[in-house]
Amino acid sequence: MPTIAVTDASFEADVLKSDKPVLVDFWADWCGPCKMIGPSLEEISEEMAGELTIAKVDIMENTDVAAKFGVQSIPLMVLIKNGEVVAHKLGAAPKSQIKSWIESVI
Repeated sequence: MPTIAVTDASFEADVLKSDKPVLVDFWADWCGPCKMIGPSLEEISEEMAGELTIAKVDIMENTDVAAKFGVQSIPLMVLIKNGEVVAHKLGAAPKSQIKSWIESVI
């Protein structure tokens, strides 16, 4: 399953009320490290399709959600399970590290 784009309007339904864990990737088009991890997140999304949803939130277009989560630096990945934040990871990392981090939390 590919990553999904989430907006301020869809965040509650797509993320907080999801029946499986959701990794929220806070990013922006101008962010080089965000672009670096994008392909890895797409691959992880396909590999973990039954276990996890990966949602992308453009902080420039969705300021309410970004403010609610206190996003000050990107890329920021927040893992949400049953509507609650269970972990977060700041900065870019290789795919293997991102996937290991996800698997250790969910």
